[in-house]
Amino acid sequence: MAFKCPGSFNIRQPQPEEITCPYCKKKAEIWSDEAKTVCPGCKRKVFREEGLMSCLDWCAYAKECVGEKTYARYLKNKKETEKLSYKSTTAKNGKGL
Repeated sequence: MAFKCPGSFNIRQPQPEEITCPYCKKKAEIWSDEAKTVCPGCKRKVFREEGLMSCLDWCAYAKECVGEKTYARYLKNKKETEKLSYKSTTAKNGKGL
């Protein structure tokens, strides 16, 4: 049997989680491998506050561990979350938005 890294478990086998929509305060379901979801109440995009971070960020075997499609989706979600985080930070500091 091939070794599977325990650090990538939530990416390889996503689990549902709940987050609170910052706009309407309803609960929204988000999967452990996702950076965003759509709120069932107000239909706005809701992002994870902590963003995505895992061993996929530094491991040389990340692509082989989770598969090429999953790895590409992880990188896309991470980039989108980082972009939103930057916009949010600059808005709070009085710059931008």
